[in-house]
Amino acid sequence: MKNGMAECSVCRSKLVSSPSKAVSRAYDRHRSKVSSKTRVLNVLLVVGDCILVGLQPILVYMSKVDGKFKFSPVSVNFLTEAAKVLFALVMLLIQARNQKVGEKPILSISSFTQAARNNVLLAVPAFLYAINNYLKFIMQLYFDPATVKMLSNLKVLVIAVLLKVVMKRRLSIIQWEALGLLLIGISVNQLQSLPAGATSLSIPLAMSAYIYTGIFVTVPSMASVFNEYALKSQFDTSIYLQNLFLYGYGAIFNFLAIIGIAIFKGPGSFNILEGHSKATMLLIFNNAAQGILSSFFFKYADTILKKYSSTVATIFTGFASAALFGHRLTINFMLGISIVFISMHQFFSPLAKVKDEGQDGPLEMQDVQKGHRTSDKSFINMTAGANDDASHRVGLEERKPLLPI
Repeated sequence: MKNGMAECSVCRSKLVSSPSKAVSRAYDRHRSKVSSKTRVLNVLLVVGDCILVGLQPILVYMSKVDGKFKFSPVSVNFLTEAAKVLFALVMLLIQARNQKVGEKPILSISSFTQAARNNVLLAVPAFLYAINNYLKFIMQLYFDPATVKMLSNLKVLVIAVLLKVVMKRRLSIIQWEALGLLLIGISVNQLQSLPAGATSLSIPLAMSAYIYTGIFVTVPSMASVFNEYALKSQFDTSIYLQNLFLYGYGAIFNFLAIIGIAIFKGPGSFNILEGHSKATMLLIFNNAAQGILSSFFFKYADTILKKYSSTVATIFTGFASAALFGHRLTINFMLGISIVFISMHQFFSPLAKVKDEGQDGPLEMQDVQKGHRTSDKSFINMTAGANDDASHRVGLEERKPLLPI
């Protein structure tokens, strides 16, 4: 299949399939034939994600002084992206040194230019991530770490809808019900938990919190889905090379934000290291590791699995914030966590899986024969084509999935 088109080996017509449908079908085949190594990789990804995601809001909370940030959140985001770019470069150099003789060098000018052109879509999630990373700090000014973690779980429903629309991902009724349970669990946790008062924006806290929550849920959900689509659609490209483009775009967007702030507030605000402490250094390292791990989730696993693994981190965040900062664990929080885990079990249950279809579905036929034909010749060709169609089987190359088995 080339450029989303597969050529029939009998009639030489081209079968045209939507790129998003092609990625979705390849993902479905990949999930149905996962190896033991893939399961181990998924477990390691989930465990690592739980630790890193669970620590993130705690480190942000520790970075505050008298309830405020002494540093610019954009500077933390820029340093995080710079650290991830450095990691991607180091891994690319290691990968290039281990290439076999005869393989096309991944760091050659032609290969790099072609890969950059094919992966330009990564600029979209990079821009959305730049916005989301700033929102993470804003949310910490309104909610405690455990509540921020629970609110972020709302992304699962938005992601499911976007996967259905953008990538044509199929979800069963049981899985949609599981997502409904997830929302109920989050709602139970949030009952009577919003503090009262006024904010620096001179509007009621509840109203500003809802506005930021809506943006906080929608923007990263769009970023995750576009990131998964961009990574999987260019699966043959090295993930470290793709990460270099993604993090490079992110560093550029955050640096432009720093310049904008310096123009607005004056040259004195251009110092990106001002106000940083040991806690912020740990935060930068944690955010960088979390972003790198997420890329492996999106390319080799699944966005919903990534978000559910982040949900598991809620327990760690809740108990850790209670132990370190004295935040009280309410009965609503415990009931909400229980419902969330029931939802997660139901979503990934074998009974909830979508049944595989016998075929990939109808494909649009495009006639590649150009030129005038006589009526007799057309009739003969039509008859022969009907006989060939009756015995035609799709070849292995036409059914080759995008994801490795």
